[in-house]
Amino acid sequence: MQTINDFEVWDKRFLPYVLGNVRLEKLTSGMRWAEGPVWFADGEHVLWSDIPNNRMMRWIEGAGAHVWRFPSNNSNGNTRDGEGRLVTCEHGTRRVTRTEPDGSITVLAERWKGRRLNSPNDVVVKSDGSIWFTDPPYGILTDYEGNKGASEIGRCNVYRIDPRSGAVDVVIEDMVRPNGIAFDPDEAKLYVADTGRSDGDEGAPNIRVYDVAGKRVRNGRLFVKLSPGVADGFRFDTDGNLWTSAGDGVHCYTPRGELIGKVLVPETVANLCFGGPKRNRLYITATTSLYAIFVGANGALRP
Repeated sequence: MQTINDFEVWDKRFLPYVLGNVRLEKLTSGMRWAEGPVWFADGEHVLWSDIPNNRMMRWIEGAGAHVWRFPSNNSNGNTRDGEGRLVTCEHGTRRVTRTEPDGSITVLAERWKGRRLNSPNDVVVKSDGSIWFTDPPYGILTDYEGNKGASEIGRCNVYRIDPRSGAVDVVIEDMVRPNGIAFDPDEAKLYVADTGRSDGDEGAPNIRVYDVAGKRVRNGRLFVKLSPGVADGFRFDTDGNLWTSAGDGVHCYTPRGELIGKVLVPETVANLCFGGPKRNRLYITATTSLYAIFVGANGALRP
């Protein structure tokens, strides 16, 4: 293993992604638990959630950070749909919403079979317009990141919202605490993190991968068992590598699940996204701060 500035090289295949003359930058701080970064190329800014502070933040190159939305209903994961609209998971209201161009909010999902969702956590939009999201209980366990309450469903599922009918269907129901979620660049596989170890399950934390079969997934299997920390959120580069949050920074895994390198971060990382005009800047939400670092990889076009 070789350390180059803020990079750890575990395999020579990671070297093309290491820029030897760059360092990790702390862009802003002051959050309680920073999560859900999403890049807006058309506005050249990144949005993210500060869950316990019930707000969303925005950082603009040259202008710094400011509060973008307050209150945010304890927003967590964010992404954009094919029309560029913001899609958000809200802990406080136990729903998934979309922000329209005029700023109004459309509720996309808040119930399954008449029962309230737990607390939608992370979300991804497929190229066909369908919206896939995870629903662990973290927003209802206490009043810190949402509103304490009971689960009406009694388990933690992964759901799909149909782009035409709006129907909400379960696609995965065998995970302990489904959390981070993303499709690989060609959308043939769906990756979902299970952060259940924080609730005592010895089988997690891990990332599982599923083959996509139309509106469903099948053949679920282990992709990686992460340590230290958990895979709270992750994104793909154009080479098919998965970059994920971890306890010591950001880990980079090949499509075969091989750890090839890390970006070391001094705070526990929750999530990340690729951004910048060339999608070669990694924006990292880590506990109280937003960090960024330029890398030799380019983020996949899907958010």
